[in-house]
Amino acid sequence: MKYRNAKYINDSGWVECEINHPEFGWIPYGLNPADTDMTVNNDDLLAAMATNDDVAAYVPPTQAELDVKLSADIRDQRDGLLLEVDAIAGNALRWADLGDTTKNAWSVYRKALLNVPQQSGFPNDVTWPTKP
Repeated sequence: MKYRNAKYINDSGWVECEINHPEFGWIPYGLNPADTDMTVNNDDLLAAMATNDDVAAYVPPTQAELDVKLSADIRDQRDGLLLEVDAIAGNALRWADLGDTTKNAWSVYRKALLNVPQQSGFPNDVTWPTKP
């Protein structure tokens, strides 16, 4: 099978490449050496890659790249928690049923969630506020 643009994506032997599929032409393909599904014969593909010795080496992500990913993941988690707060605070009937102390607790919690990215250890050291 023909392939192109092969590169290792981790240190466990996984390879991303494009294969020339007989029906669909060039398509992306992720090759896991431990995969036993032989829809595409990984053994033959790995043998061809070994023969050609043209798979780009794995380059681990930098700390800055890891921090960008972690920052996005934490913001996504925070946004989910904000949606929960907004389901209460944004519902006039539910909000009206709450006492002033409870309303204040929810407001403080929401502000603390909004400020998570401003914490000094963000994104590697986050202290999540306690839900009221």
